Amino acid sequence: MDSEKKETKEINKTSMLILAVIVLIAIIAGAAYYIFHQQQQMDEMTQSFDLEKEMMADDLNELSLQYEGYKFSVSNDSLVALLTTEQAKVQRLMEELRTVKSTNAKEIARLKKELATLRKIMRNYVIQIDSLNRANEQLKVEKNEAVKKYRQASTTAASLKREKEKLTERVTLASKLDATSISVTPVNSRGKLAKRIKKMEQFVINFKIAKNVTAPVGEKVIYVRIMKPDDDILVKSRGDVFTFEGKDINYSMKKMIEYEGEEVPVTMYWNIEEFLSPGTYRVDIFADGNLIGQRSFTLEE
Repeated sequence: MDSEKKETKEINKTSMLILAVIVLIAIIAGAAYYIFHQQQQMDEMTQSFDLEKEMMADDLNELSLQYEGYKFSVSNDSLVALLTTEQAKVQRLMEELRTVKSTNAKEIARLKKELATLRKIMRNYVIQIDSLNRANEQLKVEKNEAVKKYRQASTTAASLKREKEKLTERVTLASKLDATSISVTPVNSRGKLAKRIKKMEQFVINFKIAKNVTAPVGEKVIYVRIMKPDDDILVKSRGDVFTFEGKDINYSMKKMIEYEGEEVPVTMYWNIEEFLSPGTYRVDIFADGNLIGQRSFTLEE
């Protein structure tokens, strides 16, 4: 009886021990599974954070390149300075992201939040730059239109100026006096035609100021120059000059007439007091600063 009890007791102890071992094994297995599961979750989380870091790095690099590009596309110095400042923030964040550990969830979350803020700032700058570019394009269009209108106006003004100059020239030419029917008669002391130089006492110069209703009326000073074959001018005094084409030139004689737009006959006399050589002489007639007539004549010895 006692042996049976003892045997039963031993069996109970063994059962209890086996049960304890089974429970311990179960606990160890459960703990191992939990640790394995936690490690698996940690690895998955680390991989997720690594992937998120790569994506954030790509986004930051893209932002930096966008800032760099926009700096060269705008001409506003103040805006370029702001873009440079924001680009520096992006580069600082890139450096922080590079050094942060993948397991530091809190720091990654902070960097992710800053990245979102930088994206928002970039969107605002994009809006400003687009608005500025549109304004610049409009200014270019308006400038081109203004330049086009200015060139058209300049061309029109130049054309009108040329037309005015031509009209003025035509009016000037139309209003210019004209000496016609010019004749030079050498006469002797009795007022008769002299054919030989030694008999000549005077030149009688006759001409007509033609009718011209467009010419200014009033008193006119008629200047006559008698040019010898050697191109010297017959003068009584070297101080007898008048202005022609901006220069003072000698005249042989002058006469005042009253001109009313109708034809006026004019006769002028030159007393021969100097030696005359044979050859071709020329008479030039001037009025109102213009050469209005010429006539050549020949003297024989």
